[in-house]
Amino acid sequence: MGDVVISSRLGGNLGRPRCVTSWYMEDIIKKLWPGIGGLQDFVLKSATLCTLPSCPPFIPLNFEATPIVRVAVEPKHPSEMPQLVRGMKLLNQADPCVQILIQETGEHVLVTAGEVHLQRCLDDLKERFAKIQISVSEPIIPFRETITKPPKVDMVNEEIGKQQKVAVIHQTKEDQNRIPEGIQVYSGGLITMTTPNKLATLSVRAMPLPEEVTRILEENSDLIRSMEQLISSLNEGKNTQMIRQKTQEKIWEFKGKLEQHLTGRKWRNTVDQIWSFGPRKCGPNILVNKSKDFQNSVWTGPDGKASEETSRYRDLGNSIVSGFQLATLSGPMCEEPLMGVCFVLEKWDLSKFEDQTASDKQNQEQSDLVKEGQGEGETCSGRDEHQDLQGGCSEPFEKRASQKGESSLTDCYGPFSGQLIATMKEACRYALQVKPQRLMAAMYTCDIMATSDVLGRVYAVLSKREGRVLQEEMKEGTDMFIIKAVLPVAESFGFADEIRKRTSGLASPQLIFSHWEIIPSDPFWVPTTEEEYLHFGEKADSENQARKYMNAVRKRKGLYVEEKIVEHAEKQRTLSKNK
Repeated sequence: MGDVVISSRLGGNLGRPRCVTSWYMEDIIKKLWPGIGGLQDFVLKSATLCTLPSCPPFIPLNFEATPIVRVAVEPKHPSEMPQLVRGMKLLNQADPCVQILIQETGEHVLVTAGEVHLQRCLDDLKERFAKIQISVSEPIIPFRETITKPPKVDMVNEEIGKQQKVAVIHQTKEDQNRIPEGIQVYSGGLITMTTPNKLATLSVRAMPLPEEVTRILEENSDLIRSMEQLISSLNEGKNTQMIRQKTQEKIWEFKGKLEQHLTGRKWRNTVDQIWSFGPRKCGPNILVNKSKDFQNSVWTGPDGKASEETSRYRDLGNSIVSGFQLATLSGPMCEEPLMGVCFVLEKWDLSKFEDQTASDKQNQEQSDLVKEGQGEGETCSGRDEHQDLQGGCSEPFEKRASQKGESSLTDCYGPFSGQLIATMKEACRYALQVKPQRLMAAMYTCDIMATSDVLGRVYAVLSKREGRVLQEEMKEGTDMFIIKAVLPVAESFGFADEIRKRTSGLASPQLIFSHWEIIPSDPFWVPTTEEEYLHFGEKADSENQARKYMNAVRKRKGLYVEEKIVEHAEKQRTLSKNK
C-alpha cells in the first residue's frame, strides 16, 4: 500500500536501537512502528484508515496549545517562492499545532503556539521542508476590540457622584462631537444614518454581551458555521432533509443556552431575533433585528420556514448583514476584530425606496407603451428635421430625459446594495465609538515551579510584564512552590529566558494560551473629575497600557497615530555680548 517509514515529527528518525543487535528484534520493532506513505494529498494532520467502509472515524487528538503567535514568511530570493509554499504545506501536515494562512495582502503567515514553538517551526522550515533561506517578520500579536458598561468609579477608585457626573457627561459630549454631521446620536447610544441617496434610514445600537454568552459563541463556532450552511442551502432551494437529528438537537441546545444567559428586560426576545453572527458569520458577535417592517432570524434554518417578506427583501437584507460582517471584522480602534458585542437594528425605514421602486415601475410601463407606439407608427422616420422636433417623434428624447433624471439618485452613489453595506458598516462603527471602548488581550496561563529562595524574583518578573498571580501552593514533601499566573501574550517574548536568568535556572515556566481578557484601562482616557486632576495632573502623561498596545498595532498597520514627537518643550535663548 505504500512505503514503510519509521520516523517521528518530534524525535526525528528512530534509527537502530543501541541495545538490540539481532535481526529478529529489529524485525519486531519494524512491525511495531509501521508507516504508510503516499497519503500526503489525502490526509491533513490526522485521519482514520480502515479496510472497512463502515468503520466509524476516531476522534482526533485535542491539544491544549492553541496557535496564537503569527509571523509573515517570505524567501530571500523571490524565485524560491514555490519551494517555500511546498515547505509550508509539508510543515502544516507534520505539525498538528501549526496553521498556514495566506492573507488578503498575499503574505504567507505562519501561526504557532508560542515563542519556542515558533523558533522550532522556522528551523524545520529552513532545514527540513523548504531548505531555503527565509525572511521572517516581527511576531504579530492579535488583539480584540469590545465595549463595556459605563464605569461607576473614576481612575482614582472614587465613586462618580452627581457633581462628578457633570464632568463625565461633558467629556462624553465632546467625544460625540467628533462624529460627522448628518449622523444623529440619541440617548442610549442609538445611531441613525441615512444612505447617500436618501432612500433608506438605519438605526443601530451597540450593547456589550455577557461573558458567558461570548464564551458559548466561541465554543459553538463549528455549529454556527453548520447553521449558516443550512440557511444558504434553504435560500438556494436545495433539499435540507438530510440534516441529522443529532445536529438538530445541538442547534436547539445551543439556542437554549443563549436564552438561559440572555435574560432581563433589555434582552427580551433577543435570541429569537438574532439575524447573523460575525465576523465571518461564525464569530462571537451577534446582529439582532428588532425592525417591525422586516423580520428575519437564523433560526428559520432548522424549521425550514421563511416569510414572503424575507424572500422579497433578501438581497437588501444580505447587504445589511454584509455591512455588519465588515464592521465586526475591523473595529474603529485599531482595525482588529470585535468580540462580545451585540448590534441591535432598531429601525430600517425603506418607505422612500419602495416609493421610488413603484415610480420606476410605473415609468417602465409608460416607456413600454411608448415603445409599442413607436413600433406601430414608424412613418415619421421619413419626415424632415423640423417636423421631428415639433411632431410626435419627440417621445424618445423625453423618455431619455426622464430616465436620466430618475437614475441620477442612485447612479451617482453607486448601486443601492453597496450604499446599504457602507451605511450599515459606518453606523456600527459610530455606535461603538459612543460607548466605552476597550482592548482585549490574548492571555497565557503560566505554570511556574520554583523554590522558596527565588519566589520574590519570580514575582518581580511577573509584575514587570503585567502578569497576575492567581494561585500559589506548596508541593507536599518538597520545598517547591507551584505558581499559577496569567500573562499577556504581547509581554511573553523573552519571558522564559529572563525568569531563568533571574532565578539561576531554579524556576521554569510553562505557557499555554488560555483566554481573552479585557484590559481595564481606557485607551482614550483623559482626566475629568477633580480627584483625577489632583492625582494624575492635567497632562496625565503616565503610561497607559491599552494606549501603548493600540498605538503599536496602528503603527504596524500604517494607520494614523495621535502622538507628539516633542512635548513640554521650552524655547531657548542664546545670550551673547554685543560687539
